[in-house]
Amino acid sequence: MAPKTDLIIVESPTKARTIQKYAGPDFRIMASVGHIKDLPKSKMGVNTSDRFQPEYKIIRGKHKVVSELKKAAEKSRFVYLAPDPDREGEAIAWHIAEELKLPPEKAKRVLFNEITNRGIRQGLSSPVALNRNKFESQQARRILDRLVGYEVSPLLWRKIQRGLSAGRVQSVALRLIVEREREIRKFKPQEYWNLFCELSGSSPPPFRAKLFSVDGRKKKITDGESAEAIRSELETGHFVISDVEKKRKRRAAPPPFITSKLQQEAARRYRFSAKRTMRVAQQLYEGVEIGNEGAAGLITYMRTDSTRLADDAVKAAREYILQKFSKTHLPDKANVFTSKKKTVQDAHEAIRPTSTEYPPEKINKYLKPDQRKIYRLIWERFIACQMKAAQYDHTTFKIKAGENERLELRAQGRILAFSGWLAATGEDDTRNNGEEAGSTVLPPLEKGEKPALSGKGAQTEQKFTQPPPRFTEGTLIKELEDKGIGRPSTYASIVTTIQDRRYMEKTEGKLVPTELGILVSDRLVSFFPDLFDVTFTAQMESSLDRVEEGSEDWVALLSRFYSPFHKQVESAMVNMEEIKPSEPVEGEFCEKCKAPMVIRWGRHGKFLSCSNYPKCRHTRPMESDKKLSAEASEAIAGIKCEKCGRSMVLKHGRFGEFLACTGYPECKNTRPVPTGIKCPRPECNGELIERRTKKGRTFYGCSNYSETGCDFALWNKPVKEPCPDCRAEFLVRTGRAGKTKLSCANEDCKYSRDE
Repeated sequence: MAPKTDLIIVESPTKARTIQKYAGPDFRIMASVGHIKDLPKSKMGVNTSDRFQPEYKIIRGKHKVVSELKKAAEKSRFVYLAPDPDREGEAIAWHIAEELKLPPEKAKRVLFNEITNRGIRQGLSSPVALNRNKFESQQARRILDRLVGYEVSPLLWRKIQRGLSAGRVQSVALRLIVEREREIRKFKPQEYWNLFCELSGSSPPPFRAKLFSVDGRKKKITDGESAEAIRSELETGHFVISDVEKKRKRRAAPPPFITSKLQQEAARRYRFSAKRTMRVAQQLYEGVEIGNEGAAGLITYMRTDSTRLADDAVKAAREYILQKFSKTHLPDKANVFTSKKKTVQDAHEAIRPTSTEYPPEKINKYLKPDQRKIYRLIWERFIACQMKAAQYDHTTFKIKAGENERLELRAQGRILAFSGWLAATGEDDTRNNGEEAGSTVLPPLEKGEKPALSGKGAQTEQKFTQPPPRFTEGTLIKELEDKGIGRPSTYASIVTTIQDRRYMEKTEGKLVPTELGILVSDRLVSFFPDLFDVTFTAQMESSLDRVEEGSEDWVALLSRFYSPFHKQVESAMVNMEEIKPSEPVEGEFCEKCKAPMVIRWGRHGKFLSCSNYPKCRHTRPMESDKKLSAEASEAIAGIKCEKCGRSMVLKHGRFGEFLACTGYPECKNTRPVPTGIKCPRPECNGELIERRTKKGRTFYGCSNYSETGCDFALWNKPVKEPCPDCRAEFLVRTGRAGKTKLSCANEDCKYSRDE
């Protein structure tokens, strides 16, 4: 009789194929394809009167998988349970062991931090017992979310609209988005003016200095008249350098990636959603076919909040740096990173490449475009984290000017003196004699020298204070992380869930709450002030961590939470105001059949609908919506719908702003937002409008494209402002958010300025 082989069960078929390559013929590898059991969909599935015992059911479609796993387990000597090394993976392993009725001596939990020969051998050689604390922590989180979802969602169905739902953590994230939107809406821009002088001294190049203080005090110039008076004073031409400060500053190497920072950097660099980033990272972790070598796991486990690195990984990185760069880039001792956060789970390493034998340039041809981008980010950050700090020479000129030298201007420059870790990331352009890209190069002037006006001389620049920016996925994840909300495994699902529920939309990468999202958030915060409070949610995350550590009982945690929560639900059922579509709106009647109008909800909020629906399908906007739309559409006032003659208003959709008919949903006509800028082609009378490629990329093209075939197009957004140098009719905006420039659209003109 042939000896029994050992069975390894993972959750992913891809992971199974990669492990089979390393494990050899003595092991059979099978995949559970994720969770095999969960709470039922048709009911709560939690007995709140009996210690919150869950009622797990085999997930529909998984019975065949479970049957095959049972048969394989019976023929195996040992069963190695190897789902991902986190709470969710522990729950999968626990449920498999239960369903397969594995005795403790046969079931062995193994943790693969990387899917490589070394990682597989290490895991199999040191199996551990199933971790009850980690499983109970996951179970407590699952039950908490089920209690909130199954008790709050029916409340929303009854009071607002059927089909709505609420999540314990997602609703807190929605609250942050809504509160930020309110800050933006109530923000009132304040005018201020900047003053600059273009100066030249005894040595080139010319440089630009900015007004810093007046009469020894920093002063904000708030009107054009005052700005012009100071500009005139500067035009007298009296300037003297009162001080020259030179400092060498260091920019330390960044730590290796944790989950949240990888998501944020991918969002910043490539505008990847958190979900997209994690999907690609999972592929790199589970294994990619590398030519004749077969499948190879390229990165370590990607759900982690630890910056710890294995000693052998640090050694490999230092050897690579010495070979690829130079000894001057390598610190005497390895860089070590620690986290200030108490919630860090240090079981896993930071996200890093599994081997320095796979630099991006060697394996790019085997990777898909998204995989290349994410792998390069991880590779560069890993190598950079073990390099020396970058060094800059900072120079500041303090310049006295004006009558009795009462004005002070300052000019600042920064030169990259030593690239350090920047050599690994290419973040700064170290060419051009070491000049940092975008920096100001100051001439070698000394204290007491008297530079003179040059170029455009003294200039004023009108500016307005800006509201706080809307969240992007990356900045929202950073906010959640900073406030202790969510964990590495949940950030992506939090953002995705809010969007799937249509409580918020993405507009040019920014997260904008829908009217429905604002209404739901306001109601939840009003009736559940603790549950959807940021601090309370962060404390709950800490409690779940303590369950995992074994210092808190999961049943006691749920008991402490549920009693006051259930009372709040009962109170809200009685006291929350109900939006009833069946109730007529006072004074509002259908223009077609004279029946009372009622409130209904659509994707973009509430509208008035005839109570005779579906016999009469007449609709019109709410009066409050008309007011808001009018305010938002002031710049496009007078534009009429070409189909029904009603006014068009500004709306926010999945792909940004657009014009929509106020007759929606009766009239669903939409139109791109006009820029107010005429097409520069002399023979064309069209205007530039926002358009999209088949792949969804935004560009700006002529409105006459479909009529006359005018193919004028720009990738950068046009701004209706004439060029001060060549008088071209518009400028274009370039760069990323927070670092944008306005440049002339005329290729022969070199005008450009920071926005």
